[in-house]
Amino acid sequence: MKPTVSSALPWLILALAAALTGCATQSTPARLHYGLLDAPEGKRLMWPAEPDVPRYQFAGQLTGEENFVREGESKGVAQFFAWVVGLMEEEKPNVLQRPQAVVVDERERIFVTDVSRAAVFVFDKPAGELKVWEFAVGLRRFVSPIGVALAEGGGVWVTDSELQIVAHLDAQGNPLTPIGAGVLQRPTGIARDPATGLLYVADTYAHDIKVFGSDGRLEKVIGERGEGPGEFNFPTHIALAHGKLYVTDTMNNRVQVIPLEGDAKPQIIGRRGLYYGNLVRPKGVAVDSENNIYIVESYYDNLLVFNEAGEFLMPIGGVGQGTGNFYLPAGVWVDSFDRVFVADTFNGRVTIFQYLGGAKADAE
Repeated sequence: MKPTVSSALPWLILALAAALTGCATQSTPARLHYGLLDAPEGKRLMWPAEPDVPRYQFAGQLTGEENFVREGESKGVAQFFAWVVGLMEEEKPNVLQRPQAVVVDERERIFVTDVSRAAVFVFDKPAGELKVWEFAVGLRRFVSPIGVALAEGGGVWVTDSELQIVAHLDAQGNPLTPIGAGVLQRPTGIARDPATGLLYVADTYAHDIKVFGSDGRLEKVIGERGEGPGEFNFPTHIALAHGKLYVTDTMNNRVQVIPLEGDAKPQIIGRRGLYYGNLVRPKGVAVDSENNIYIVESYYDNLLVFNEAGEFLMPIGGVGQGTGNFYLPAGVWVDSFDRVFVADTFNGRVTIFQYLGGAKADAE
């Protein structure tokens, strides 16, 4: 009996794949491909645009498995293989769906929480692969992972707003003992102070910031509901930098900068309004090496840049699907190279910008 076309199709696909890839095998190390050259707008996409002096440059984006390409294998071939795997195994490649927050460790592993996929994506550059960590506590899966912070030993802390805990995963993604059970109402943003080991958690429904020791003990509570300095109205994302706690006080339309030492009053950045630099639904907040402050304005789909004094410098973004545009973005992170990572939630990607320096000069 002669084989039918449908039964022979898998073998034809495999033969074509082998011809395209030559000697490439699954044992060949993969590299993390940031997609810098894939932008249809061109690889020199800058903000502000020329002839102004550029302060930021597009540095790539992360979407999922297609970011890993094996040596000697073009991106087109990698996409073909992903299609073959999907066709043969009836499985779709792992891709970001609704990313919420990002952190990057010293090994350049990039951790991204995804609330729709209910998992933590790990773009593991040293290993050359994408990993997906799904379990929060024992065999219990994540439900709504939001914030992520680096943990001692190479793991991460992850807030789950529905499980009402902060999950603790080791360097391999294995769940350890969580913290916050019975204490947190809706944990969202999180930041860890590596000097003290303290974990700062934005408890959105409690309108405060809860501070835990690494052993899970509640050490103190910062703030309460209100509109005054040091008071919050549905805080969400937070960051730690240069001895200060940065809190996105979302429904008060501002970011508060709270010194961790001393009795100085919090610095207030932003206010509600209709102009660039105003805040309507602020979310992610981060700080770079020059103390520039980045605030995600999700309602108007912008990344806003302020200087240390809280003066507005410039916007990046705007609504859309094009490179450098956003659709309801959420978290932001700045790594040790002053690369700015933005979780572009409803575009299902993380967009990366390289800070070129000199933003402070724009306000002088």
